[in-house]
Amino acid sequence: MIDITGKQKSLRKASATGILLCSEEAMRMIRENSLPKGNLFDVAKASGLLASKKTSDLIPHCHPVSIDFLEISFELQSKPGSDSWDHALFEHGVFVRVEAKSIGRTGIEMEVLTALSITLLTMYDLLKPVDKNMEISSIKLTGKTGGKSDAKLKYKEGLQACILVCSDSTFQGTREDSSGKIIREILLNYKMNIAEYKIVPDSTREIQEVIKTWVASGTDFIFTTGGTGLGPRDITTSAVREILEMEIPGIAERMREYGGERTPLAMLSRSLSGTIGKTIIVTLPGSSIGARESLEAILPGLFHAKKMISGGGHD
Repeated sequence: MIDITGKQKSLRKASATGILLCSEEAMRMIRENSLPKGNLFDVAKASGLLASKKTSDLIPHCHPVSIDFLEISFELQSKPGSDSWDHALFEHGVFVRVEAKSIGRTGIEMEVLTALSITLLTMYDLLKPVDKNMEISSIKLTGKTGGKSDAKLKYKEGLQACILVCSDSTFQGTREDSSGKIIREILLNYKMNIAEYKIVPDSTREIQEVIKTWVASGTDFIFTTGGTGLGPRDITTSAVREILEMEIPGIAERMREYGGERTPLAMLSRSLSGTIGKTIIVTLPGSSIGARESLEAILPGLFHAKKMISGGGHD
């Protein structure tokens, strides 16, 4: 299975539909609830629910998913009463819709499709004593939201960012910068323009001067790295807090929450975020792992903040 540990948990939704085409006699018995094997809908729905929970056991690359909601509904259809009927060889059918929700790191569409398929197969099994010419048709995914497909996470490409590495040793050339390069790589993957990349010592004055200069230039985002821990020279957080006009606590909370799922050391981070004018500043850890995981936690959702402070509001 692919690695999904870098994905964020979000509300995932999916829906799928399909139809079992059958004879007039089969449709009559369904309506009258007179099938030899019992009630069609109760048994078919139960089988679909059970199948959804077994999806990861049946399909090798599927991750186990917490199914927080799943509904299976049925609609009896006949050609004369349906304007959208497109099955030339059949005049009757049972239309099935499956909808599900989950809060997790991966989508729930395979669970929906599995539930739908087994529901239709169970109906086929229940009807085969009275209809030898049935057909299962038009199984398809009709909707999927959450994760990268979430409309609220869509963002405008070409936003401008500046990266500030805060470290005495890196500034003096005794330590190679790794976190700043990782930040740049991730931002470029989001099609951001890197306006400037600068290394400064752990100096409140120099950190604040560079940030103020970049804010005056109109950059959209400033990402600092280093100086967010508990060491005697970790002053970035304090330096940035002094010049922020508005703090955004949820951004730092999300970074620590996400990091805490991977290591208890994340609770020691003093990272913060806020705005100066229409520029958003985020202080990231100095470790390469910490910087990467912190960005994983807040992107692309962070970009919505730029829209909000520019007066765009919520979708």
